[in-house]
Amino acid sequence: MRIVVCLKQIIDPELPATQFRIDAESKRQQSDNHPLVISPYDENALELALKLKEQTGGHVTLLSVGQPSAVSALRKGLAMGADEAALITDPAIEGSDAFGVATALARGIEKLGHADLVLCGCESGDWADRIVGPILAETLHIPCVTFIARLEKHNGGFLAHRVVEDGYELWEVVPPVLLTILSDETNTPRYPKVKDIMAASRKSIPTWSGADLDLDASRIGKAAVRAEVQELTVPTQESRCQLLEGEPEEQVAMLVARLRERKVI
Repeated sequence: MRIVVCLKQIIDPELPATQFRIDAESKRQQSDNHPLVISPYDENALELALKLKEQTGGHVTLLSVGQPSAVSALRKGLAMGADEAALITDPAIEGSDAFGVATALARGIEKLGHADLVLCGCESGDWADRIVGPILAETLHIPCVTFIARLEKHNGGFLAHRVVEDGYELWEVVPPVLLTILSDETNTPRYPKVKDIMAASRKSIPTWSGADLDLDASRIGKAAVRAEVQELTVPTQESRCQLLEGEPEEQVAMLVARLRERKVI
């Protein structure tokens, strides 16, 4: 069984809000040498893939579209237990929307060869984008099931636990299929061992350009964007304090009245 896990490297989402800066021209968060990490749900997807590999055998390949720095995210994935990795990076791809990223990922997966399972995080940790996975499945012409928490071998395929508002749905899926993964107690990412980190640092990670994948220039980059971000701002936080005078009983009455005015109670 061949499993491809799509990883995205992002600025650490646990970064304090006071350090969050936006580039006015690109309308993106400024990197400012902040720590870079694997998007959290992508890491859950990788853990699920590794569990399947341990239980049933198989081959896990990591694939990322991003800056050259994303090699570090791929090396962490290799240290966790993935078998190989590849990076798609090209200035022509920068500024792509979900359609452009999915196009590049699809060409990368085709270059890797047949995949029984393609796993993506259910959303990105920076833009909370939930559509790359489904668009990628459409581009690859394979089925897609979203928001999967658990996956088990079942009757030659898989039994997928899909999270819905009031519980779970059970989906029986047959490869090839793309699944988007969310966090669950069964896919908490493992910590790589020192010896595995050292081994991963020595592994070769091929880097592919748009030309290597024969990407159609009209489907990637800023020129192919279908929905443009017009403005991106950091919310301002304001707090005010009002002291209520009088005896405790009077203060309680005034507080209740104010809360009712604001429809809090």
